[in-house]
Amino acid sequence: MDAFTWLNNQLFKMVWLNDLMGKLVENVFSLDLNSRSGASLQFFLFDTIKIFILLSVLIFMISYIQSYFPPERTKNILGHFSGVTASILAALLGTVTPFCSCSSIPLFIGFTGSGLPLAVTFSFLISSPLVDLASVILLASIFNWRIAFAYVIVGLFLAVVGGTIIGKAHLEDQVASFVYGKSNGDIPEEKLTRKDRIAFSVEQVKDVVKKVWVYILVGVGIGAAIHNWIPESIITAILGQDKWYSVLVAAIIGVPMYADIFGTLPIAEALAVKGVGLGTVLAFMMSVTALSLPSLIMLKQVVKTKLLAVFFSVVVLGIILIGYLFNFFTPFFM
Repeated sequence: MDAFTWLNNQLFKMVWLNDLMGKLVENVFSLDLNSRSGASLQFFLFDTIKIFILLSVLIFMISYIQSYFPPERTKNILGHFSGVTASILAALLGTVTPFCSCSSIPLFIGFTGSGLPLAVTFSFLISSPLVDLASVILLASIFNWRIAFAYVIVGLFLAVVGGTIIGKAHLEDQVASFVYGKSNGDIPEEKLTRKDRIAFSVEQVKDVVKKVWVYILVGVGIGAAIHNWIPESIITAILGQDKWYSVLVAAIIGVPMYADIFGTLPIAEALAVKGVGLGTVLAFMMSVTALSLPSLIMLKQVVKTKLLAVFFSVVVLGIILIGYLFNFFTPFFM
């Protein structure tokens, strides 16, 4: 075993923690790891602790970097670029904002109100909940680095293309009038010390964990149930790799749900183990995080029906296409 594989297994996949939870289940709870109850409890304990550890460390690191780029500074930076370049920068900005789809909307309003083009603001709105640095590490910890990096690339591509299409549609009149009065003006940048940045990062960790802990527990619980209690035959009958409609079903199922990407990862892991295609799993994840029903309801308060319909159509079609492409190229990622 090379050094990278060992480091990946111990640091990101946390094999040591899985073994520790296995011993806990056997010696403290007196359950057989080969039984459904024992395997479910081990899955639940291991995935919950692993996600919270990685999430806390990564959000702290991301927030520390983010402290150098407050909204006004970010708006000013984006304002110096135009076209696809600005959309790419906005999509990349979304990767360092640890927000769910609902939490991204206030920043979307601020950017739009500041006069940034819709192509730019929608690239950010699509990217922010869909792709972030923390999810890359967590994806790698569950699947592998090829899949994690490919997910980031297609997520950013969807954000840039989606934002560009919306920008080309010239639907500025479909944004609620009050949004254009939401600019914060030229607020002086606050000079933060290292201590301030650390304090900010700690608060961000607390805030994010406070928002997502329920979704993580629910997601891990569902994942444990799928992993150990639902027969593989039932899942593959609906979402099996041989079903041409599996990606469509996964994308549609994901929309009514509301969860952070951290809560959907354990479900994705369990579905993949049960034989669901990689593209189908990722389509489900992307649909839940980028097109959740609560976020669409919130977005409807700031954009009109036509723009909302274009946004939804572009994103859902992109997710479905990405799902089929991943299913087709699955052997490359394994």
